[in-house]
Amino acid sequence: MAVGVVGLLCFISTFFSSVSNFGDFTNFEQRGRSMGTRAVLGMVLMVAGGFLMRVGRMGLAGSGVKLDPEEARRDVEPLARMTGGVIKDAMDEAGIKGGPPPNEELPFDERLRRLQKLRDDGLVNEQEYESTKKKILESA
Repeated sequence: MAVGVVGLLCFISTFFSSVSNFGDFTNFEQRGRSMGTRAVLGMVLMVAGGFLMRVGRMGLAGSGVKLDPEEARRDVEPLARMTGGVIKDAMDEAGIKGGPPPNEELPFDERLRRLQKLRDDGLVNEQEYESTKKKILESA
């Protein structure tokens, strides 16, 4: 809007200049060029101001920015499912470490539950289960 106002003031100033110098023909050519330049520049600025106001009124629509949060979530979903996801990336950028502290192990009963689940799911056989169970109990 400011660009349009400056353009309008520039354009109107040509009329004030012509009224204030009415009948004075000294330096007519230079004043004529100055007033013509101000008039054209004022019109260009008014048109540019109107264009900028129209773009501003439309907001971010058409700029590629997703205004609908649901649509934005759908666009980010494949990235979120990738290894680590968006939250992990943001935490890494901020220097925040997630999960249990690195030197702190899970309690032995939790490790036993997880080992039992692995055996129930068929991911470890009976021999691996017994040897790992023995190590967990010895370390407790």
